[in-house]
Amino acid sequence: MSNIFESTHPLVKHKLTRMRDKATKPKKFRELVRELGALLTYEATADLATRPVRIQTPMAETSGEDLKEKIGLVPILRAGLGMVEGVWELMPSAEVWHIGLYRDERTLKPVAYYNRLPVAPTVAVCLILDPMLATGGSAVATVDILKKWGVAKVKFVGLIAAPEGIERLHSAHPDVPIHIAAIDDRLNEDGFILPGLGDAGDRQFGT
Repeated sequence: MSNIFESTHPLVKHKLTRMRDKATKPKKFRELVRELGALLTYEATADLATRPVRIQTPMAETSGEDLKEKIGLVPILRAGLGMVEGVWELMPSAEVWHIGLYRDERTLKPVAYYNRLPVAPTVAVCLILDPMLATGGSAVATVDILKKWGVAKVKFVGLIAAPEGIERLHSAHPDVPIHIAAIDDRLNEDGFILPGLGDAGDRQFGT
């Protein structure tokens, strides 16, 4: 499948290994989510458009480049919140728009409970932030919302994905790039990723 980008960066692999360890405490887990969010966003934004500018350095005038497109971050509540700070360190001017979805544990389907997007898009590119791409239902629903909103370009940035989730998101939205730290083996009968890292929200917030 095209548009699927699994990171090969040594730092990503190292930090993800620390995250998977069940002995990792919530404070360290949150730090790792933030750091991985930044590393993966660095890779996911390599193709952002820029425009030439002229600036004055302390020594001379020179040319440079500014970002041309306005960026929006869309963390899927609640687990996606932990990735925002890391991305903000790279792009402090990025807007953040929250979308709340939870997975019905009986049907495994996403249920929307929060959406405060303005009437018209205020950004050109949206990065969906969610640590886990499991069944893919929440990711597909979020892309549906953003495309209906009118965003020109959408990307998914996550930490771990199951093949089933990738297939579902890619089939529904083949134009959406998926940037992920690792593609795991499969989903279990309860819809959790194996080997995975457990519930990313619970491990971040100590619940």
